Amino acid sequence: MAPINKAASLPSARAHPLTIETTEYPTAGNGEVVVKVAATAVNPMDWYIQIMGEKLFSWLKYPYIGGSDVAGTVTEVGPNVNNVKVGDRVLGLAAGFAPRAGGFQNYVVLEAGIVAPIPADLDFTEASVIPLGISTAACGLYQKNFLALDYPSVTPKPNGKTILIWAGSSSVGTNAIQLAAASGYEVFTTASSKNFDYCKSIGASRVFDYHSETITQDLLEAFKGKQCAGGYAIQLGSEKIVFEVVAKSQGAKFVACAMQPNDVPEGISAKMVFGSTLKDNEVGPIIFQQYLPAALAQKKWQPLPKPLVAGHGLEKVQDAIDKGKSGEVSAQKLVITL
Repeated sequence: MAPINKAASLPSARAHPLTIETTEYPTAGNGEVVVKVAATAVNPMDWYIQIMGEKLFSWLKYPYIGGSDVAGTVTEVGPNVNNVKVGDRVLGLAAGFAPRAGGFQNYVVLEAGIVAPIPADLDFTEASVIPLGISTAACGLYQKNFLALDYPSVTPKPNGKTILIWAGSSSVGTNAIQLAAASGYEVFTTASSKNFDYCKSIGASRVFDYHSETITQDLLEAFKGKQCAGGYAIQLGSEKIVFEVVAKSQGAKFVACAMQPNDVPEGISAKMVFGSTLKDNEVGPIIFQQYLPAALAQKKWQPLPKPLVAGHGLEKVQDAIDKGKSGEVSAQKLVITL
């Protein structure tokens, strides 16, 4: 007899609160695993979907089960899966918009290519902050039609190039800094002054205050004599400054954007990043199967931003979404334990 599965779902567009209901226990198909979720994190996308509904994604089907970040234990392995086995402790990206693939439930189906085993001493709450942040960072940094950087290594060698990552203390920024540093790049980033030390502790060589009136000039000055590897504009409204710095610096002329880029200056290319597209190319396995398991095992990867546990049980998912939406959480990621 299959275990009982429950989910926190959005019954219709813009409904509030989420409803807790029994849902189908999933089975693993080809290249898939079923994970019993121990911790799941909330992300801005979760509250944007609830607030905006069809204005954001007109194709969403309801009831909709959200949640992209999960950590837990593998309970079933489908055909052609060889990177994890039943009983393994893992983290993974819940990358689908289908009900069986949403993280806000007790049992979720994940694609094995975007699942990574985690060490025995890594708490599930810490592991759950990683998947979407590292995926979105990696999509912008490594995909061939984005920045196409050198891949990360647990023994990186400096390559003499410098990248600009705007909003270094954000979830995506935190992961992008760590990845870029692990790929041998010098990292310049921006943050509020209270998060300067945080950004340096994860690999940024210089941090600039994005509240400064001279931020553009400061960055242009810093890039003089540097070989620019491009930029990653993570914070809404930052793209124009990143465009200018990359345009006027020597080197690559590409900016990965967390938003739809508009008014891109001549000589610069820019594209919006979707955090799950790495599942369809070589970047997913490189990050989740080759790099991350070794980096976690060797303590070369910091699971950040730190988890802030908002409660236990699916009933607390809505509380966590509301807290995230309020904007009162900084340099932390809200997590629910199950």
